Amino acid sequence: MRKSTLFLCLFLILAIGLSSCSQTTNPQPKYIVQVSMGTFSQQYYSADEVIARLEEVTKIIPLEKVLIGWSLDQNTYRRVGEYLRSKGIQMILYLPIFAETEEITSARKAVDLWGNTPALYGKGGFCFTCPTDTINYLDLISVYEQYFSDIPFDGVFLDRIRTQSFVGGVSGVLSCGCEQCKARYNALGVDLDSVKLRYEQKGDHFFNVTNYTPKSGFIFEDKLAADFLEAKGCIIADEIKKISNYFHDRNMIVGLDLYAPLLAQFVGQDYERLAQICDFIKPMLYRCTYAPAGISYEYDLLRQNLPNATGYPDFHWDVNFLKGQLEAFGDLPCAKYPGIEIVYNEDIAPTTDEYILESLRAVRDFGYDGTVLSWSIMWVPNEHIQLLKKL
Repeated sequence: MRKSTLFLCLFLILAIGLSSCSQTTNPQPKYIVQVSMGTFSQQYYSADEVIARLEEVTKIIPLEKVLIGWSLDQNTYRRVGEYLRSKGIQMILYLPIFAETEEITSARKAVDLWGNTPALYGKGGFCFTCPTDTINYLDLISVYEQYFSDIPFDGVFLDRIRTQSFVGGVSGVLSCGCEQCKARYNALGVDLDSVKLRYEQKGDHFFNVTNYTPKSGFIFEDKLAADFLEAKGCIIADEIKKISNYFHDRNMIVGLDLYAPLLAQFVGQDYERLAQICDFIKPMLYRCTYAPAGISYEYDLLRQNLPNATGYPDFHWDVNFLKGQLEAFGDLPCAKYPGIEIVYNEDIAPTTDEYILESLRAVRDFGYDGTVLSWSIMWVPNEHIQLLKKL
């Protein structure tokens, strides 16, 4: 055999071997964790406790970002920030927008189409503010500038960017109906008085659907129902755009907390619109959470509150359902970090090893930018973090 032929054969064997290795080796997973520091008036953990916990976690898995908030002690964030910078990890400020802000804003409470405040229901119901009340935006920016602007955060993560869900009953979904919101809906071609009248005439059947796909969402039989929910999504996106622009002007990353695609229409979260105004999204794909934002929990409430509405399918909350939800936002023009709960709580998050691994493998197989390990890392058992080394 001539030397040139021999060298060519050896080169091809080496190339095939390298190609085979690259196809079977998964890329290093990218993880984001959350640190729930408390409320605006109460802090749950000291800087030392947070740093010790993050040091424990980073010895097990690599972290890309930490979402932390929203207590007001500046020294805690400075110390945690110094620690994270030493590790090359981004620190993102966790901020609520339309709920859990009553301690710091004077924004009006959201009301339904009859002028009533939606009732709180079950576990962890939140009181929402009117999404179009300008004072909400002004007060939040004022709080940021007073307490957080001197701290070197890499970005912000905006939570509670929606209206109430069926946690507040039909009243929660048919909100906000104040005069200011009426004007905004009117500008979009939707008369809220007509929506109210149509619902009073048809009851549950106002929400009848004719089809559902993860990508298109629910197709409503009544065009007015579809128009109302579409307009709600437009209004929420317009309000979040103002906040996003404020932080983008300061060269900060903006992330958004989103309901699963299955439920997003009802709370005013239009994935297509929101993806245009942020850097990354965290769809809450919580199949094992029996509390607000938990998919089966919220869907059960939908059907309980609309017992006579037609067209809503029975779902199996298995990994195939998860894959459908993951596929729904695959072509959006922003980074995607699906949220998977790895916390454990016997009553509201009875996660298992199998559940965690199958969920994270599904996210990995879609090739998304990473995963948000939910909920607060301060509550997650180390055994569940150790599981991630198997991926």
